[in-house]
Amino acid sequence: MAYEYMSPGEKAAYLKGLAEGLDLDKSKPEGKLIDAMLDLLYDITDEMNAMEERVDQIEDEYYDDFDEDFDDDFDFDDFDEENPDYEVTCPDCGAEVVVDEDTLIEGEIPCPNCGGVLEFDFSSLFDADKDDSEELPF
Repeated sequence: MAYEYMSPGEKAAYLKGLAEGLDLDKSKPEGKLIDAMLDLLYDITDEMNAMEERVDQIEDEYYDDFDEDFDDDFDFDDFDEENPDYEVTCPDCGAEVVVDEDTLIEGEIPCPNCGGVLEFDFSSLFDADKDDSEELPF
């Protein structure tokens, strides 16, 4: 394996092998220095590996929780791009009511919570007296 493609741990092992091949005398200052630097390099790569494992574990836990929460909040099987549902608030009781586009076009429905009338009036969007350059609010 080429040196530039090695992981930090593999590079540390490679350098230790090179140092051992030099048959350095560890009783001399140069040998002590190189041996201490290689020990430090091993400690650093071990700590780096441990940190990577902790980060991976945290990411797995976070994304597992996120996926579970997301899946609970949104059911992709119920989503229909061509016929989306709309959430409206009853002006009488404040209940959130989900209606489809056909219901909006009908113009009104009774609130399933209090029986009050939910009216949907889009006539102002299509008023002939309005300037055509104005953008629609949806």
